[in-house]
Parts: sequence; C-alpha cells; structure tokens
Amino acid sequence: MSADSIAAPPVSLDAKAIGQASGATATATPDGVVKIGWPRTDVTVTVDGMTLPPAAGLGSWAAFAPMASGAMVMGDTVVFADEVDAAMDAAFTHGLSVTALHNHFFHDTPKVYFMHIGGEGRAETLAAGVKAVWGAIRAVRSTHAQPATSFGGATPAPGRIDADAVSKIVGQPATDSQGVAKVTIGRTGTMQGMVVGASMGLTTWAAFSGSDAVAAMDGDFIMSAEEV
Repeated sequence: MSADSIAAPPVSLDAKAIGQASGATATATPDGVVKIGWPRTDVTVTVDGMTLPPAAGLGSWAAFAPMASGAMVMGDTVVFADEVDAAMDAAFTHGLSVTALHNHFFHDTPKVYFMHIGGEGRAETLAAGVKAVWGAIRAVRSTHAQPATSFGGATPAPGRIDADAVSKIVGQPATDSQGVAKVTIGRTGTMQGMVVGASMGLTTWAAFSGSDAVAAMDGDFIMSAEEV
C-alpha cells in the first residue's frame, strides 16, 4: 500500500474558531469533538401539566468531529411547529442535511419537535450554518413570542372537492371518496431481494378536502435517499 493511499490523520479542531463562527460557547471534549449548545429557555413547555426544565430535553446542540477533509457536524435542534420551515430553509441554504424530524414527548404543550442536522466541510463553515439555523428560529420567535397554534387564515368547512379539476392540474388521475379528491402515484422498490410496490405502501399521495373555495391538503412523498 502506497503512502498516498493512506488517509491523512484528522487534525484537531479549533474550538475558539467554531465558537466565533457559531456565536455560541464551544467546548472541546477529551476525544477531540467540539460541542455547542442552546437551551430553549425562551418558550415554556409543559408535559402532562408539568413544566419541563430545558435541561430535561429541550436543548439544541451540534457536535463537530475532525476529518481528514475538514470536519463533520451532527446535531439536534429543538423546533416548534412554526419554526420548522425557517429552520429547514436555513439548513439547506447553508449546505447542511436534515436527517430527521420527530417528537420526543406525549401531551406536551406547545408541541416540541426535534430536527436532526448533519454535514461535512470546513468546521467554521459548518458552524456558521448551525448559527444560521438557530438564528432563523430566533427570528420567528422575535416576531411571535409564543409558538403558533394554527396555520392561520380561513379554516376549510366540510364540502366537496372537484376531483376532475385536481386531476387536470396535477396531471394524474384523482379519485373522489366522500367529497375528498385524492391523487396516488405508485412506484416499485426492492427490500431484501423482494420487489414491493404501491400495494405495499410505496406511494406518493395527496388528499384534498374541504371545498373548492377553501381546501386543505395532506399527503406523503416517497423518495429514495438521493431524491430527498
């Protein structure tokens, strides 16, 4: 094996530089990882009536590990429903991946979600990306101190959707079930060597309910990893 084929050992990360780029206090761990954090003290959260301290699971964090080509970042970001779009937009704009969005709690008020992020590159660039994500969240809260409890605007009333009109717009057949227009697009994939398709749940779908004047839409998109 030639010397050129052996990857150079990762260099240590500059915690001070990461702290400056992220706008947060950075701490180096014994194994060479640099971590930053942001406890969500700005919004009071209750779980089953109990006020949840930020230290009990309401902290955003990001960890940076050295790589031969720079650094890797992994993190978990606390978001409320009206912060999700802004946080995701900031992550994508700054070259970060969003690897999960999920909840931890039942009976929490307001509802709390957790957005996982990841990326590789220059440590300072990644740290600036995390700063942008957290900044986007802060910007939402600076406009409205408390998380929104609805989408806003008019609430659709029960009615009937014109399935033919939906079909024409989407360019796919639409079914009509009890006034709900639904478009379903199937695809096939392979799991453990077995071909599976739409009947096994491999579908993208969108359902339109309410009325033609004011409608609601919910759905699911099926994607391969490279399509996300």
